[in-house]
Amino acid sequence: MNNPQSLFETAGLEKDTPRPLADLLRPQSFDGVVGQDHLLGDDGVLTRMLSGGYLSSLVFWGPPGVGKTTMARILAGHSNNHFEQISAIFSGVADLKKLFEGAKMRRQAGQGTLLFVDEIHRFNKSQQDAFLPVMEDGTITLIGATTENPSFELNAALLSRCQVLVLKRLDDKALDNLLVNAKERLGGSLGLTDEAKETLKALADGDGRYFLSLIEQIHAQVKDQSDDLDTEGLLKIIQKRAPVYDKGDDSHYNLISALHKSVRGSDVDAALYWYARMLAGGEDPRYLARRIVRMAVEDIGLADPQAFQQTMLAWEAYERLGSPEGELAIVQALIYLATAPKSNAGYVAYNKAMKAAKETGSLMPPAHILNAPTALMKDIGYGDGYKYDPDQEDGFSGQNYFPDDMSRAQFYDPPERGFEREIKKRLDYWQKLRDKKNA
Repeated sequence: MNNPQSLFETAGLEKDTPRPLADLLRPQSFDGVVGQDHLLGDDGVLTRMLSGGYLSSLVFWGPPGVGKTTMARILAGHSNNHFEQISAIFSGVADLKKLFEGAKMRRQAGQGTLLFVDEIHRFNKSQQDAFLPVMEDGTITLIGATTENPSFELNAALLSRCQVLVLKRLDDKALDNLLVNAKERLGGSLGLTDEAKETLKALADGDGRYFLSLIEQIHAQVKDQSDDLDTEGLLKIIQKRAPVYDKGDDSHYNLISALHKSVRGSDVDAALYWYARMLAGGEDPRYLARRIVRMAVEDIGLADPQAFQQTMLAWEAYERLGSPEGELAIVQALIYLATAPKSNAGYVAYNKAMKAAKETGSLMPPAHILNAPTALMKDIGYGDGYKYDPDQEDGFSGQNYFPDDMSRAQFYDPPERGFEREIKKRLDYWQKLRDKKNA
């Protein structure tokens, strides 16, 4: 069985070199891993895989500090293969070639290679393609770790040869377990009130490594104090880190999706929460202003015609006021959208009309609604029989405006909600007039 070195040994550090608490507490078996019961429980994927004696290529996908590297190293201990570890941040094509050549030589001698690649999403397409032949013939078993969505960051060919396992951010129970382990390692109480401990867990934001670094920082400063620190005292010692949010990565799309769906679901409080989360993460308010305009036309439409105007005015107000005052204008529009009646009838109608247009794109308009600026056009019937609707009884002619060779279609079907209830009454009335005139 192959037992990989600890991280500090891999880095070439001496045994007496001070080590971070997170490294000291790094589990050496799956029994010590917290927060990933869906993978390591009695019916977990990894539990079943190891009990079956087979290890396939894997990609661990999850946020920082949840155990991706730890689990990969523990898996290496369960394998009789030679273990290699690299980081995609510091490795290139030359490093991969060297690794693969060594793996091929071991393969010829009857030994496989387990290769752990941290931050695997950092490799470009050609670098990822280099893994395919050695994975295909069994020269290496790959374990990749990534914080990014593999669907977007990893090649489809590479993904088809791996099983993607999702690691979850650490919940309160998992952080409590880490806290107990840390107190045992540090010897005694952490020196925090219960309320301060809850604040500490909230600050960790599901990141176990960061949580342990905070504990280590606090212990170093309060170990000689007699009284436990309260929340106010805790916040004086440590700095709150910025939320884990990158405008270019998967969390950006997750949060804007949550915001949009909260508005669509008429949950004003949830919408305000996700809006605040994105701003706290550094999102450009102009992006949010543009997105709420889309919400107005996609999910509300004519159910409340004022919704579109509210969002456009909010966008303009932000451009005039800037931050932070302009952000309140966007908030006002967001509340308006979340509390407005919802309708996607216009969006659905547009999609239906586009489909019909693609299927009947060469059909001419009926001659009676074509202008006839020349004598020739008049002679061949352009404009012949056209009725000017405002001059007609009821202000409605009931003429056909679809191509002659196309059956009349209904694309727009407004629900009986909000202002569209009145629109539906008009459409029904005009249809009755149309049926009467064409009877």
